[in-house]
Amino acid sequence: MKQFSILVVDDEKIQRESLAGFLAKKRYQVFKAGNFDAALQIIKQNAIDLVLTDVKMSGKSGYDLLKAVKEINPSITVIIMTAYGNIEEAVAAMKDGAYDYLTKPLELDEVELLINRAFQFKQLTEENAELRQKLSDKHRFTNIISASPLMEEALNIAARSANSRASVLIEGESGTGKELIARAIHFASPRKDKPLVIINCAAISESLLESELFGHEKGAFTGAIQARVGRVEEADGGTLFLDEVGDIPLSVQVKLLRFLQFGEFQRVGSNQARKVDVRLISATNRDLLKMIQEGAFREDFYYRLNVINIKVPPLRKRKEDIPMLIDHFIKKYAVENGKEIKGISREAMDLLMKYDYPGNVRELENLIERAVVLSRSEIIEADDLPIQMRVVGKKEQAPPVEYYPGDFRQKVEAFEKDLILKALAEADFNQSQAARALGLSERNLRYKMAKYGIERAER
Repeated sequence: MKQFSILVVDDEKIQRESLAGFLAKKRYQVFKAGNFDAALQIIKQNAIDLVLTDVKMSGKSGYDLLKAVKEINPSITVIIMTAYGNIEEAVAAMKDGAYDYLTKPLELDEVELLINRAFQFKQLTEENAELRQKLSDKHRFTNIISASPLMEEALNIAARSANSRASVLIEGESGTGKELIARAIHFASPRKDKPLVIINCAAISESLLESELFGHEKGAFTGAIQARVGRVEEADGGTLFLDEVGDIPLSVQVKLLRFLQFGEFQRVGSNQARKVDVRLISATNRDLLKMIQEGAFREDFYYRLNVINIKVPPLRKRKEDIPMLIDHFIKKYAVENGKEIKGISREAMDLLMKYDYPGNVRELENLIERAVVLSRSEIIEADDLPIQMRVVGKKEQAPPVEYYPGDFRQKVEAFEKDLILKALAEADFNQSQAARALGLSERNLRYKMAKYGIERAER
């Protein structure tokens, strides 16, 4: 049975030491802090299961600490200690995420009982989350792992839109699961037995995108040795998913707009109008309204796409989902790699909860796959995670200098290569997107890729 950790926060030393001593005798791992700042530092640097905090303290209060804890790691349980006359305030704190409250002077038997109940509830919640995941149906929205209110709102809108013909625009950062939601909408719709055709607009050059979408006739351009059906025709009766719609050039936006307005299109090199029945779902990680202001995206096209809008929150704003996702990915990659991985340590879970995930769920999945492969035991430990993660929360410091080998020039080059590889991975190796993210020209990015020997195979 694992040893739970408790942080006692009270600016009265006698109270703090007395309560900490009692809990230590009950075989809990105990940390102590006399104020908000000290408590926050301990939480950032250690895997804390439960915070027991006084409300009235010099400086910031226990309520302030409650809010800060929930922002750092929502799974940490918080119990408020308050004087009898402030019970109404303690009840209000429970609405903000506190598990329960205790009134002073404390009855130690009551403290022990409440803490035991809190840990039992914590374990039950984790078991229920695991059960919910096992019962998920791949053809329903329930297969999308989530416990976050923000994500649940997005999924609710998606589910309600499934039976309609309305165009859907899914907005969110790279790696948040936009394609997963698009697939769920399709398979929950009356079109589920018809094709779902996916096209990544960022991966196709401007000169070829129109032909890819609408097809072409023989001889329409150099190399068109035979007629070709486009993706729009392939999706007839089903759903067309345009990923990275913000990368569609203006010339193609005009033709897609006509298609959305009238349901008609023409193959490249043909004057014949063709009709299809297609439901359009699109997705983007770019700010389309800003692009409209800059003249890079048509306003009329935007409003045709954006009949139903779904905003997918980044993983840093839905940290409640992280434990469930971790469990899912551990099971997935343990099977794929033939490993006997039974779980993850408290310290490793704490590091993963505190990380902000610029690459979102895709980055978390990659981290867990790496950890499963590298793990030397049945439990994933903190040492199985990259060194960058093991310094999170410690004054937000960068990886230590010794992380990069060689002299100063070699360290700088190694760091630059790391940045380029990360930008390329987050952009699915789309060089245009990666260059924009890095603030480089595409030409400069290609030069640096050649310099460091970076090829697509390094993904």
